[in-house]
Amino acid sequence: MRQRDLEDIERLEELEKIIVELKELAQDGSILVVEGRKDAESLRYLGVNGQILLASQQPLLNLTESLSRSGKKIIILTDWDKKGYLIAKKLEKHLLAYGIIPDTRIRLKLRSLSKKSIKDIESLNNYINKLRYEVHGMMGF
Repeated sequence: MRQRDLEDIERLEELEKIIVELKELAQDGSILVVEGRKDAESLRYLGVNGQILLASQQPLLNLTESLSRSGKKIIILTDWDKKGYLIAKKLEKHLLAYGIIPDTRIRLKLRSLSKKSIKDIESLNNYINKLRYEVHGMMGF
């Protein structure tokens, strides 16, 4: 097996772990914040249920205020392009002002694992499915 194949297998395993973690967090009541509707659809397609809020549907200050009142864990899953980075930073700054430390770790792990293949949550389901197909083909499933 080539080195790249082994890297793809490891990448898929890590992504699968993150999806399981997101499913558990959402089931336990955490609120996931994404940029748009297609991002939410991608997560739903991967089986992540629970409360997913769209940062694009209201001013960030209003969103932050409602998130702060929720009393729930907040997970920021904005895209890893410039716009997504700015939204994540603003959300984090506003939430910190309310004494809430949002989870940005998962977003960073997703960005790191997807390398330059994708730049947004919207593409995550297709990327994972493509990796599953390639890895299962390599392994003879």
